[in-house]
Amino acid sequence: MQTRPLGRTGIEVSTLCLGSMTWGSQNTEAEGHAQIDTALAHGVNFVDTAEMYPVNPILAETTGRTEEIIGTWIAKSGRRNDIVLASKHSGAGMRHVRDGAPISSATIAETVEGSLRRLQTDHIDLYQLHWPNRGSYMFRQNWHYDPSGQNRNDTIAHIQDTLGALGREVERGTIGHIGLSNESAWGTAQWIHQSDLGAGPRMASIQNEYSLLCRLYDTDLAELTANEDVGLLAFSPLAAGLLTGKYQNGQVPAGSRMTHVANLGGRITDRVFPTVAAYLDIAARHGLDPTQMALAWVIQRPFTCSAIFGATSQEQLVLALGSADVTLSDEVLKEIDTAHKAHPMPY
Repeated sequence: MQTRPLGRTGIEVSTLCLGSMTWGSQNTEAEGHAQIDTALAHGVNFVDTAEMYPVNPILAETTGRTEEIIGTWIAKSGRRNDIVLASKHSGAGMRHVRDGAPISSATIAETVEGSLRRLQTDHIDLYQLHWPNRGSYMFRQNWHYDPSGQNRNDTIAHIQDTLGALGREVERGTIGHIGLSNESAWGTAQWIHQSDLGAGPRMASIQNEYSLLCRLYDTDLAELTANEDVGLLAFSPLAAGLLTGKYQNGQVPAGSRMTHVANLGGRITDRVFPTVAAYLDIAARHGLDPTQMALAWVIQRPFTCSAIFGATSQEQLVLALGSADVTLSDEVLKEIDTAHKAHPMPY
């Protein structure tokens, strides 16, 4: 398993990151623990979670359960120092956590303490802001995104306020480094600029959706990564399972995400299945497993720090982990580019 620098932190993380958002809903505590053990045995050193997990479905009564499962693994295994642990602070609109209160200096200390308690650790290596207060174009909101109502002065004041509070947590030793999620190029640039001016610690990463089917990162954010060392932590690199091919031809496997979320968060459209078929055809013609091809492609992108993937079974987990050993040829990459031009933005 290769590793890459996490921004300018000095930390090296594996190119595959184990996602955890199904632990406590689709997966039991024992299954979550087994997934961590298996991932570590394959060279993964990076585990990502969030205070609002699990999902599928998101319920007030299960909020925080995923962190608790990781916490019991840490307590039982004694292997806290073997993982780079990332979690997230929920934000505006995430109604099951603090009634959807926005992120601010007033919420950070208490929220960090809650995650530490559930995780049974004294520090979180990477602490991320799950959703911008001002909103985001992620999760299919790009089709009607309108930032014209934003107030720049309010945004800058919020960034300064939040960085100050995050800086105090770094000084306390409760968090090591900070990152963003579901952010834009402009927003990320403002966080970096205010850090450069001395407002607080520097953002190390940005966790946004990225896959063969969702390539919003390819332009302005890619340029930002290249110039500012804020690497992509790609979530949903398998497009919620679509790129495995398991949902083709009307199939809905028992226990899969589609049994809980019928439209896969807005990813099901008239164009998505023909698009998936184009990538499945490339994989088949080159003797590649489609899951491994999709993950390997994300890992090979020049701006990717790590690809965050999830699994609901050991078989899925081991298959995905095998993508770390796959290098896509120039021919495959060229065919992927051709398919992308023929099937852009399918959802």
